[in-house]
Amino acid sequence: MNEKQMEFFIRMFGLDGRVAIVTGGNGRLGTEFVRALSDAGARVAVFDISEANETLKDLAKIKPITFHNVDITDESAVSTAFVAVRDQWGVPNILVNNAGWKASPNTQGNGGVPFEKYPIDTWEDVFRINTTAAAICSKVCGAMLIEAKVPGVIVNIASVYATIAPDQRIYDYRHERGLPTFVKDASYGVSKAALVALTRDLAVQWAPHNIRVVAISPGGVQHDGSDDEFVKRYASRVPLGRMARTEDLCGALVFLASGASSYVTGTNLLIDGGMSCW
Repeated sequence: MNEKQMEFFIRMFGLDGRVAIVTGGNGRLGTEFVRALSDAGARVAVFDISEANETLKDLAKIKPITFHNVDITDESAVSTAFVAVRDQWGVPNILVNNAGWKASPNTQGNGGVPFEKYPIDTWEDVFRINTTAAAICSKVCGAMLIEAKVPGVIVNIASVYATIAPDQRIYDYRHERGLPTFVKDASYGVSKAALVALTRDLAVQWAPHNIRVVAISPGGVQHDGSDDEFVKRYASRVPLGRMARTEDLCGALVFLASGASSYVTGTNLLIDGGMSCW
């Protein structure tokens, strides 16, 4: 790549001078999102209730990354954390609502059961984390951007299950192996569908303020702990023949956060992940 090409890509996709907040930043996807945004030049604040992982601690030694212990379901705590970031670096102009409830056979908890047996308190927990917390963070971020008359972008991490239903037959092998039955929680898809609806609504409300509100709706993302049989069965239903990789999402995230996706003009997009499970 020659110098002019490099200048072009930096101008289009570079995030120098931007201040980003990533909720759930200590998680598997959150860690990669923090890395991608910081590699693109952003200063990144991690909001999470868990301690920073070693990968991010090492990255913070060479990149402008800070850690904030925040319960994002508490509006007062979120407001306090946003002010702390603003006082250190300036008004945050990128928010990634990434924190979410884990609906996985590996972390089944109180969910993963047929809906006729589903605990309503678990349903409420899922919405509190997946939808209400994102609404709180968006509200605080939007108010700060509007008051400061600063353009910005909010990226909501939704799910393909916001638009299609899970194929529960994927999990039949668990019964065949004598493992506990697992049903992909209806609350997960419904809460993500609500998040997509919130995305559309805020995109329209805040477009006059040059605040873009967008969503990435990925399919299943493979990781080191994924069950081989699950990966095989899931991939067989995906047109590309594989689950999503983390890097598939990072490129979309940096694009949406950058000038390449009309950072200043207020154009609003919904990116739906190509890793759909039918």
